[in-house]
Amino acid sequence: MITIGMMIGDRYEILEKIGTGGMSDVYKAKCHKLNRYVAIKILKQEFSENTNFVSKFRVEAQAAAGLMHPNIVNVYDVGEEEGIFYIVMELVEGITLKNYIEKKARLSMKEAISIAIQVSMGIEAAHNNHIIHRDIKPQNILISKEGKVKIADFGIAKAATSNTITSNVMGSVHYTSPEQARGGFSDERSDIYSLGCTMFEMLTGRVPFDGETTVAIAIKHIQEEMPSPREYVSEIPVCVEKIIFKCTQKSPDRRYQSMGELISDLKRSLITPDEDFVKIISADTGGTTKVISEADIQEIKDSTGEIELGSGMRLKDREVQKLTDADLEEAEQDADYAPVPPRKKKATAPEIEENEPEEDDDPAYDDDYDDDDDPKMERITTILAIVAAVIIAVLALVLVANVLMGSSKNSGKNEPQTQDTQVEQEKDTVAMISVVGMNVEEAKSALNNIGLGTKVTKQESDDVEVDLVISQSVAEGEEIAMYSTIDLVVSSGSSGISVTDVSGMTEEEAKAALSDLGFSVVVSSQSSDQVEAGKVIAQDPTAGSKAEKGATITLTVSSGPETVTVKVPDLRGMTESAAKEKLSGAGLKCGTVSETFSDTVTQGCVVSQSYSADTEVEEGTSVNIQLSAGPEQHTYKYVSSLDAPTGYTGGNVTVTIKATDGDTRSFTATSFPVAVNETGFKVQSGTITYSYMAKSKQPVIDSETGEETEEEVEEEVTTSPTTVNFVQE
Repeated sequence: MITIGMMIGDRYEILEKIGTGGMSDVYKAKCHKLNRYVAIKILKQEFSENTNFVSKFRVEAQAAAGLMHPNIVNVYDVGEEEGIFYIVMELVEGITLKNYIEKKARLSMKEAISIAIQVSMGIEAAHNNHIIHRDIKPQNILISKEGKVKIADFGIAKAATSNTITSNVMGSVHYTSPEQARGGFSDERSDIYSLGCTMFEMLTGRVPFDGETTVAIAIKHIQEEMPSPREYVSEIPVCVEKIIFKCTQKSPDRRYQSMGELISDLKRSLITPDEDFVKIISADTGGTTKVISEADIQEIKDSTGEIELGSGMRLKDREVQKLTDADLEEAEQDADYAPVPPRKKKATAPEIEENEPEEDDDPAYDDDYDDDDDPKMERITTILAIVAAVIIAVLALVLVANVLMGSSKNSGKNEPQTQDTQVEQEKDTVAMISVVGMNVEEAKSALNNIGLGTKVTKQESDDVEVDLVISQSVAEGEEIAMYSTIDLVVSSGSSGISVTDVSGMTEEEAKAALSDLGFSVVVSSQSSDQVEAGKVIAQDPTAGSKAEKGATITLTVSSGPETVTVKVPDLRGMTESAAKEKLSGAGLKCGTVSETFSDTVTQGCVVSQSYSADTEVEEGTSVNIQLSAGPEQHTYKYVSSLDAPTGYTGGNVTVTIKATDGDTRSFTATSFPVAVNETGFKVQSGTITYSYMAKSKQPVIDSETGEETEEEVEEEVTTSPTTVNFVQE
């Protein structure tokens, strides 16, 4: 049993149930391996042991997995675990087209055509891969929040082969094609019919055919003409009405022959809605009388050879075999029948009277059609008529054989068909048979064979074996209308074991009590403000009810008070006070506050937080933050060996190192080279200068004698600043 919170395939966590179908349920799940949400379709438990249903489920996975198109729901994975068969698909957040129509009553022409084009493109991609959906309906068309249209549920799609495909009616009856309703051949054009019915509903807000029973609706698809959508919505353009009519023709040959043709007309209807451009093939086109030309006659003769029947007649290229009873029986076994209204008239083979053709006196006739070489025109015409009559006779024999066999099956006797039974077949009623005591599947088959449907109700019984019919709603022999539904009461077996009440017990106590009675137990959790964590809140089946030994009992165990979760806000770039206020408003607490260097975030503002923005956490959770301390500070040093400045001859030299930020360092040297190791600079470069006392001789003129002499003069010399680079400490 699937429960909320369980894991499938060690990676998919079941979150909630989002849909159900005839043979499967759909759940929203989270893929923990890829951290994304998906939809999982799981085969219902009652079908998982049925090889036929499992086979259909696997075919769905194989068919859908090969389809990759924007208008088709993608399939990600398929698997089986402990008897649970599942398919993992793309999760489309939105609503079905059916719900969308109900919400808006009906769609505008442009919106309906736009949706139809997207659906057609998805179906076209499937048809190009030889896959037929066979269940196109608004319930299987999804519209995402972004407005994207996607086709879902290829649950009854099968890979189309070159062989004839004969299948039971599996689609929804309001949208099923006539050939599907009959249970006969269905191909890509069946999807076109269903799409036509869907377009009718989009534009009018109602299905084209409705009735009290599914059988009544199916018969309308087979027999009644498609109603005009313009009768309900007069503003629908004629071309759009004709597109719907062409999609929903009873004969597949008169519909669109491919999705490409339909897409072309749909697009054209958007561009020129007032233009009447849709061409519908007339119903009697195939029966138009045509004149056979002489070239046609010659082609017939060349392809068939000389044909003669009866006395003195022969088949030159083909042989005619008699149709034996075994052939008729084999033909019937190969056919797939569905209940149809009884025929009012019977086809009979036309009587063919063979007359000897008369000679034509015209010599030219003899030259062109010599009896010794080729049959005459009249003989060819007669022969063709005879061949046609033989074919009609064979078809009539097959039809009669089918009626005889069908009557034999319905009555359960091997008596030959009498005139009374023939009259009975022409009625709209049928005599009820007894199916009490039969297996439910055998009973369904027997009633379907005489044109009746079934509705099954299960009932406990200590006397009747499981799955055997206890009673029927109509007595044996009673006349009942064809296609009626018979209510069958079917045994579900003995009343079983009384389920004990385990409410309030701990999980371990409840499991032990139920296991002692022979039940299997599965557990799901649920928050509760009243029941202590770890104790049973509810059970299914309920206490006091009865269940068979070995049945599964589902326990709902309390996980304690419901945990309220909130989303963590984005605090980056905020000041410390603003971040604390934001957390408080979201129902969270501010945890530790630390600092870190940052070259991009302003000093004093939040650089990072312990929970990412939009993460869901329990209310009251503490969130730690880090504030920017500004860019990281580095120190530099100047290490070098200095030589004596130019012109220095001795004495003290003052060496000055000045950083670009103004930081100045000076020292005195008396000998060179001298080692320098200045540290703690905050910038990477500066300048260096030398200052010292230098002696020089300068000319001096004696004021009294006027003689020029040289005197030694001492003066201070300062060198020009030289750029130097520091290294990081």
